[in-house]
Amino acid sequence: MSDFTPDEMMTIAASRALTNDDVCFVGIGAPSAACNVARLTHSPDITLIYESGTIGTAPDVLPLSIGDGELCETALTTVSVPEMFRYWLQGGRITIGFLGAAQLDRFGNINTTVIGDYASPKTRLPGGGGAPEIASSSQQVYMTCKQSRRAFVQTVDFYTSFGHGDGGDHRQRLGITTKGPTLLITDMAVWQPDEETKEFTVHSLHPGVTREQMRDSVGWDIRYADEVVETEPPSAEELTVLRELKARTKAAHERSSRSGSRSQSDG
Repeated sequence: MSDFTPDEMMTIAASRALTNDDVCFVGIGAPSAACNVARLTHSPDITLIYESGTIGTAPDVLPLSIGDGELCETALTTVSVPEMFRYWLQGGRITIGFLGAAQLDRFGNINTTVIGDYASPKTRLPGGGGAPEIASSSQQVYMTCKQSRRAFVQTVDFYTSFGHGDGGDHRQRLGITTKGPTLLITDMAVWQPDEETKEFTVHSLHPGVTREQMRDSVGWDIRYADEVVETEPPSAEELTVLRELKARTKAAHERSSRSGSRSQSDG
């Protein structure tokens, strides 16, 4: 099972960054896939928390949204959204906030609000939801996103979730005491912020990825660490767990869609 897709490499590389001791506030989509692969492989005791208030959830399939019943049904407990944010998140109890992005800049600032001018946008995106609070109050933030010049931009069109701002000590100057973005995993590489400037720097390239391909997929001049390694390819176990999770998810959502269609026709 040596063949794998860039998406699979991204998800598995992201899952490896998590540990049993983490209390992780999970975003929908790629972050959810990565966190659940970690739970099903090397970190069975990880605590996964979703924005709807589910704590210690262990879904058998990936949720379509934070309101997916699968999350509540498999959680240890479900609390109110105000309690989730005030006690758990703002209380400093979340070790990792795991977020995706529509647009991202070199300092880890995230845009999920609009593409183009806010007053007259080219595209209106889903918005921030709880991501701005997650970005500010989690002890640190991991991000996962596919690389493209469309997504990896010199300057985000809108600051939905604050990363390192203009770099350096910008977070501290604003009174934000948490670490902010400390890891970025894409379908091509693993990035970490420079200790001083906070500009994201490439530390490993996924198998087969070249620096030329990297240059063509990012809208700024990329910085590389002094030593850049190759990301360890997915193991057979990691691929099996991820693919089975995706297969269960697809089957479950197809059943749900067919059931919904029958209900409408019966009505």
